[in-house]
Amino acid sequence: MYISAKVDYAVRAMCAVADAGDRPVTAEALASSQGLPPKFLESILNDLRRAGLLRSQRGAEGGYRLARTAKEITVADIIRPLDGPLAEVRGLRPEAANYEGAAAHLQDVWVAVRSSLRSVLEVVTLADIVAGKLPNSVVKLTTKADAWVSR
Repeated sequence: MYISAKVDYAVRAMCAVADAGDRPVTAEALASSQGLPPKFLESILNDLRRAGLLRSQRGAEGGYRLARTAKEITVADIIRPLDGPLAEVRGLRPEAANYEGAAAHLQDVWVAVRSSLRSVLEVVTLADIVAGKLPNSVVKLTTKADAWVSR
């Protein structure tokens, strides 16, 4: 899976907003705290606001707040409005990709890949990340001997 800079920056910014609780956080403060490019981040924050994940408030006491609680926002919720479906095959959803002959069962592989992504991205919430308490199923994946080895 390719994680775009847009998604990486968005998740980092959303974690910072979640960590602020109910206090509004400015785009400038988010960019500074996470070392993100301010203009690009502003665009991302607007996309997240339009997706219903953030609320914004103008003025001296303005900034961004989560539109739902941190326990209700998963990493998948952040990815989809920015980059689309979690898994695509040539622009199609895995169940729509059809193969013939020797590759006939390749669709099953792509569906399994999507299911695997969902098993992590749809269960990890902003609250989990900020608290450093990931679900056991996710922690188990990170403790496998080869999980940290690049291939």
